[in-house]
Amino acid sequence: MNRRDFLSTPLVAGAAAAAAQPPRPNIIFILADDLGYGDVGCFGQKRIQTPNIDRLAREGMLFTQAYAGSTVCAPSRCSLMTGKHQGRATVRGNKRPEMGLKPGEPNVAALLKKAGYRTALFGKWGLGGPQSGSVPNRVGFDEFFGYLDQLHAHNSFPEHLWDGEAEIFLTENWFNQKKTFAPDLFTKRALSFVEKASRDPFFLYLAYTIPHANNELGRVQANGMDSPDHGPYAKQNWPDVEKSFAATVTRMDSDIGKLMETLKSKGLDNNTLVIFSSDNGPHREGNHDPEFFESRGPLRGMKRDLYEGGIRVPTVARWPARIQPGRKSDFAWAFWDFLPTACELAGVKPPAGIDGVSIVPTLLGQTQKPHDYLYWEFHEGGFHQAVRQGDWKLVRQKPKFELELYNLRDDIGETRNLAKDQPALVAKLEKLFTAARVESPDFPVKPRK
Repeated sequence: MNRRDFLSTPLVAGAAAAAAQPPRPNIIFILADDLGYGDVGCFGQKRIQTPNIDRLAREGMLFTQAYAGSTVCAPSRCSLMTGKHQGRATVRGNKRPEMGLKPGEPNVAALLKKAGYRTALFGKWGLGGPQSGSVPNRVGFDEFFGYLDQLHAHNSFPEHLWDGEAEIFLTENWFNQKKTFAPDLFTKRALSFVEKASRDPFFLYLAYTIPHANNELGRVQANGMDSPDHGPYAKQNWPDVEKSFAATVTRMDSDIGKLMETLKSKGLDNNTLVIFSSDNGPHREGNHDPEFFESRGPLRGMKRDLYEGGIRVPTVARWPARIQPGRKSDFAWAFWDFLPTACELAGVKPPAGIDGVSIVPTLLGQTQKPHDYLYWEFHEGGFHQAVRQGDWKLVRQKPKFELELYNLRDDIGETRNLAKDQPALVAKLEKLFTAARVESPDFPVKPRK
């Protein structure tokens, strides 16, 4: 048998084809908590130091129009994990902290684990309490260490955390001692997870609680920002709460730098897709003033709003093997696109019935068909809705709950309501408010008076 005949045999040809395929990438999704569009340097921040996140942007792609799943944490994380927008998601609000995913509901971790990925979550889960059945280790994560529900996650110096399904007591934080800062532990576990990387690809979901305020159980504190110290801002003539806010963001940035160095030392950074984002817009909690650092950037609104400031989030992606450095994308996408994106990268078919689409073409610098529309709803303090189609956005928002129409291309700050000038367009987009959603018995819509 000559070489040509040998190479054409099915066994050898199949092996050669497999060898020619690039290895599937590792996937890391780093999620900040309540970080505003303008809170990091690459999105315009001038006073808070974020050199490592800025470096991710320089070495990868910066998304100017990336959106969270919701304007508060639990529903946003549900959209991220399940590929469904808030019109059809299981979790649509924070009002039930123990509420989790439906039994057997497809999610990113389960799909990637089935595809041969090692999976881990370190940080805030927010999609099911200990008795819910919807805890990370039961829905696809090989490893989990952190908080189960968002109320517990308000305290960054907790008295206990969860390691898998085991409760771990942090006695050094008992009696308000505040010696162990939980985000430091998440970084430590993430670094260890990467250090143990083998030939199998991995999915790491690193869900920090920074810079969320400590408003656990509704307590009001003069400085409601948990931080071990004021870091490089100790000598600034700022209120202590703002020093703490900035220090936590810079501390998270430093930890991201440690993670990137570990990837590099293991020879993994070239074929690892790292996405950094935030679960919603900036907060006004714990006496923090989002205007102090211009956290919303040029946007209107903040956490709990469906204006851009509540849902458009600072997002960057780095993947040296495939993403050209220094790119900027204005492709509009949202958290529910992450699941189909991860599935495509892992070589598995996404589940039916999701709302997201893979943004792999955009990551690779290719032209991609835009979404027909993007949809959000919010159930706290009334029923709020927003839909974006092209450059047009229709909002029904507190306190008046009147229809407001904005052209985001010309008016990113949503300052000019064009609803009276464009009645036909308002009527068209309003129909999507109904078409985009299915009723949820857990989040019923009360008729407006």
